[in-house]
Amino acid sequence: MAMTREALAACLRAAYQSGAVPPLRDGLAPDDGAGAYEIQNLNTKFWMQSGRRISGRKIGLTSKAVQVQLGVDQPDFGTLFMDMAIADGGVLASHSVLQPKAEAEIAVVLGRDLDHPAATEQDILAACDYACAAIEIVDSRIADWKISFADTVADNGSSAFYVLGQEKHKLPGLDLYTCGMAMTVNGAIVSVGAGAACLGHPLKAAAWLARTFARQGETLRAGDVILTGALGPMAAIKSGDVIEARIGGVGKVGFSMGDK
Repeated sequence: MAMTREALAACLRAAYQSGAVPPLRDGLAPDDGAGAYEIQNLNTKFWMQSGRRISGRKIGLTSKAVQVQLGVDQPDFGTLFMDMAIADGGVLASHSVLQPKAEAEIAVVLGRDLDHPAATEQDILAACDYACAAIEIVDSRIADWKISFADTVADNGSSAFYVLGQEKHKLPGLDLYTCGMAMTVNGAIVSVGAGAACLGHPLKAAAWLARTFARQGETLRAGDVILTGALGPMAAIKSGDVIEARIGGVGKVGFSMGDK
């Protein structure tokens, strides 16, 4: 008998402590987005009932190349919690992740609620308080990152932690399209990209998220952090690494991995 959605959700929660699990084929087809979001929502509700507080959302699969690889034609999203935030220049405990990777992104922080089912880039521009450089530490509870679209959605968008840069920029006049990004690990460049790599423009990704939420009867809230998606390839990281990203006109952000 196939596993229930509740059992699959519990399996993913247990993986945070006991280690990665095989792809969720027993009860979840690789392209079952609706079922995957149901599992994600079950765990979001579980964690909120356990005392965790939502700080925002992350958008994934904003790269056309990755969409083609996974056979999908849209991004996905996951939930960010306050205990996932790492201070700029801070340390990520190695034992808190399984198979981590880092990717540089632009984060926007909302200044007011947004629940427009036809939200555009201009609506995002009007609703945002500021933008900053960010690094998302992605992780998969699926063994060896052998993920389908449904696997990563169910696994909260393969999210783990995130770091926000200290420079805050108002969006009007800020070039988030041609801005260049370089990410280094221990001083060596491991990823380069630009704002246009994120679904054509980071605000396009944020507008997609706003529309998706509004059509589900949900609202993006003032103060929410939105990680808009990777500007370049992600890079595997390990204990002892120092990771830094610089985004032209937006700022820099960094952290290190170690034992603490």
